[in-house]
Amino acid sequence: MTLQHRVIAALKSVYDPEMPVNIYELGLIYGLTVGKDGGVEIRMTLTAPNCPVAGTLPGDVERAVRAVQGVTAVKVELIFDPPWSKDRMSEAAKLALGIEDVIPVARILR
Repeated sequence: MTLQHRVIAALKSVYDPEMPVNIYELGLIYGLTVGKDGGVEIRMTLTAPNCPVAGTLPGDVERAVRAVQGVTAVKVELIFDPPWSKDRMSEAAKLALGIEDVIPVARILR
């Protein structure tokens, strides 16, 4: 498994405490760069700017990624543009949360 895959697995171990879905599937990770030197840069958002975990979730992300073998440094940038929406969620996250329209109509018609 590559370092990037291990970092993604670590991101999938972090959950938004208000939702039973990990932050990766929830679509909160806007950007992930894993350098050859093991440095990791993460651009992430929250479901809302006034989210109650705004002060702790980025630190949880940093700790989870820093624990991955081969990671030498972690930078987490919290951004709010573009705003998060449920459209960023994976189909698995939508299923877990019971959100309708998981399978687009175009797929059904194939």
